[in-house]
Amino acid sequence: MAIQIAQDPAADKVLADDPFALLVGMMLDQQFPMERAFAGPAKVLDRFGTLDPAAIAAADPEAFSELCRRPPAIHRYGGAMAARLQELATVVATTYDGDVTRVWTEATSGADLLKRVMALPGFGKQKAQIFVALLAKQLGVRPEGWEAAVGAYAEEGYRSVADVVDAESLQKVRAHKQEMKAAAKAAAARQ
Repeated sequence: MAIQIAQDPAADKVLADDPFALLVGMMLDQQFPMERAFAGPAKVLDRFGTLDPAAIAAADPEAFSELCRRPPAIHRYGGAMAARLQELATVVATTYDGDVTRVWTEATSGADLLKRVMALPGFGKQKAQIFVALLAKQLGVRPEGWEAAVGAYAEEGYRSVADVVDAESLQKVRAHKQEMKAAAKAAAARQ
């Protein structure tokens, strides 16, 4: 299955061809439209010339930040995300010898995979659960117990970026998120 999260053929090809790009897209997916977040790795590749974690980790922080902030920026908080991307690249370069796939290929279970992803910069529990669900649903990475580790994100439906496979599913995920925000707001108002 081809990845179609960014809704741009060139950016989606980068996500499909480079597992680190997919991880970076997930890291960027916060307080920013998901398709634009997942287009960020293609922007970095175009501007920096590589998505090699060691090269990104070794880049001059100020120059790398400028590259990420330049319009169109990789994120609405381009400078902060540039720093986080360098932190993520450093962890992948030093802990996994630059091979991000080791995060999941060496996981012994779904719980272990979730723990490994949560240890990465920029990944709290919910984001890690969504990324593990994305790996399972779109790349077939399904260590034993992955469903329990990700909870509701393992279910069929349109809950997160893990369920985005085309423009229609993107809109359904966006609608689901809006419904969840409205329900949370209504619940808070009742208290």
